[in-house]
Amino acid sequence: MSTDLQPGVTGVLALADGTVFQGLGCGHVGEAVGEVCFNTAMTGYQEILTDPSYMAQIITFTFPHIGNVGTNVEDVEQIAGTVEAARGAVFRDVPTAPANWRSDADLNGWLQRRGVVGLSGIDTRALTRRIRETGMPHAVIAHAPDGLFDLAALTARAAAWSGLNGLDLALPASCTQAFDWTEGLWSWPDGYLSAGAAEYHVVVIDYGVKRNILRALVSAGARVTVVPAKTTAAEILAREPDGVVLSNGPGDPAATAVYAAPQIRALVDSGVPVMGICLGHQMLALAMGAKTIKMDQGHHGANHPVKDLATGKVEIVSMNHGFTVDRAGMPDTLEETHVSLFDGSNAGLALKGRPVFSVQHHPEASPGPTDSLPLFDRFVGLMAKERGRPRSLPVSAI
Repeated sequence: MSTDLQPGVTGVLALADGTVFQGLGCGHVGEAVGEVCFNTAMTGYQEILTDPSYMAQIITFTFPHIGNVGTNVEDVEQIAGTVEAARGAVFRDVPTAPANWRSDADLNGWLQRRGVVGLSGIDTRALTRRIRETGMPHAVIAHAPDGLFDLAALTARAAAWSGLNGLDLALPASCTQAFDWTEGLWSWPDGYLSAGAAEYHVVVIDYGVKRNILRALVSAGARVTVVPAKTTAAEILAREPDGVVLSNGPGDPAATAVYAAPQIRALVDSGVPVMGICLGHQMLALAMGAKTIKMDQGHHGANHPVKDLATGKVEIVSMNHGFTVDRAGMPDTLEETHVSLFDGSNAGLALKGRPVFSVQHHPEASPGPTDSLPLFDRFVGLMAKERGRPRSLPVSAI
């Protein structure tokens, strides 16, 4: 066991290059390996920690005070059956006791029950700067109340981890059978609303979908059916949807595209309106012949400025992705519709001449601003315009 630790240390973050951040462990007792990213949101830590897009990642919160609103059973973003989201969480200050009328549990106990390893009391600014300068490192986060850590073994495990490149995580993040969703968006003072009269039927392909995407669709007037990631285009069209949504999710989009891209192409060819969100945006791009690349630090937060190139409007949006669509070699059939004003990377696409569009950011927020929530109304408009037109599959997809 290593003795290179300060007195009282019960948690560490061991990076693959041998750097070790020491602090106070919290949450689950044990260790977990993953990619370390940082999230700049000031609120919504429960939604962040339960977003399936964070599978195999350790989240560093740049906002120092985490835990003050506690946790509750309603604000979980994973759908039933999803076994994992974030593997670890890093905080500047020890999570505080809850003080909120909606809280039914404190953050520390909630992390324990979910098996998420926590670390507090480290210099999160230094870790964030490191990620900004050198990229998202592989690391092991560990919590041991007795303060005994084998730092060499933890570092070796971090260095040996293969990372997210080439890793399909959408399949383990997906549901295993189709189901209907009827809950709408949250509204004061009633909470999450029940579905009203649904005018359109939307099938959501679940690559690791967030609940609030489903809620936003319901509140926009849709009857929502969620299907597993490997559902075929023929099976989806047999449900006679007015539109199809490609959901967010974790992992390398190129790995998921091996089985998903042919089905997405078939759906597009059928003429059904399609909307992609986050991973779904990248999947659509790959299906249409574009490529995706790994980002150095990714985009994770609820304060990202994105420009709509058609209107010139700038929206503050929520983002969570470590891969991006590569502009190089993008086919002429795709039109760029949105760009990130942080680094100029692609944030939206439309397929010319088709009722198909996608965005890299999260219009459903949760957490985050609702500037781009009207994108769901835009999707409803496409379904209204295209409703009643016959759908067909190419022979190759049958």
